[in-house]
Amino acid sequence: MTLIPFIVFLFLFYQSWKRKARKKIGDQQLVQELSKSHSVTKTALKFILFVIAFACGCLAIANPRIPDKESGEIRKGIDVVIALDVSNSMKATDIAPDRLSRAKHFISKVVDNLQDDRVGFVVFAGYGYAQMPLTFDYDAARLYVSAADPANISAQGTSIADAFDKANFLFGKESERFKSVILITDGETHDDNVMDKLKELTEKGVMVNTVGIGSPEGSTIKDSSGNVKVDASGQPVISKLNEQILEQIAQATNGIYIHLQSSDVAVKQIMNQYAQIEKKALGDTSLFTYETYYMWLALPMLLLLIAETFLPDRKKVKV
Repeated sequence: MTLIPFIVFLFLFYQSWKRKARKKIGDQQLVQELSKSHSVTKTALKFILFVIAFACGCLAIANPRIPDKESGEIRKGIDVVIALDVSNSMKATDIAPDRLSRAKHFISKVVDNLQDDRVGFVVFAGYGYAQMPLTFDYDAARLYVSAADPANISAQGTSIADAFDKANFLFGKESERFKSVILITDGETHDDNVMDKLKELTEKGVMVNTVGIGSPEGSTIKDSSGNVKVDASGQPVISKLNEQILEQIAQATNGIYIHLQSSDVAVKQIMNQYAQIEKKALGDTSLFTYETYYMWLALPMLLLLIAETFLPDRKKVKV
């Protein structure tokens, strides 16, 4: 649409150039006699038809549409990003059948209790990975959770800081809904900048609820070949639940720390906390159907171009 003034300018410039060129040709009466069949009015009309057709084409490409309000829903809820530790230590068996399986069971129950909340999903080990953006599609969330596995992550470790960074990315800057992270991990992190990344979330008003999984006594873990992992001295590596860091994270954001033993109890604690939060409306446009106006613009454009093509720029001359 911004090209229209430029096109009009070119047309006026061309017409001005033609008038000046005629004056330079020679005898004005002869030039006028030779061009007497040319209609200035029809030329201008053809140009106007072209400009209107061009405008209709630009609008048609933009595909203007209006949502059918009856097909959408206004949902009230919060935005929750679930951050799941998928490092090798999550395969420890100090909680049956293993830490990761219990964590997935807990997440499934959390998703089952969500109603009008958007959920996103992050997995992390040596690095964090944003698996699913915030969405109301709970079936997709269950699918991503079920597929989470240490074998899918090449860089091992437990980077809670990177998990926070990816959660911050998923929240974005637009939504005014209350935001929360559910961090599920054994807490074995060696990050020096966990609290710095946590500060970025607290500045957005994000509440972080931490869920510790495992036991303080710990358990041996297996390496990629299936053998018990040992340290440099040949001693078995014992993976222990680090509750201290998880409690610090929760307290810093007015969240709660839960030691996961019973999934039902843990889910109830989380949902009771969220029930007290003010919830804001968000139009779920994914459920809208739209009435498009493309053809209402494309058809007039076609008709105008046809009219412009067949409209002569000459006038009838009486012999």
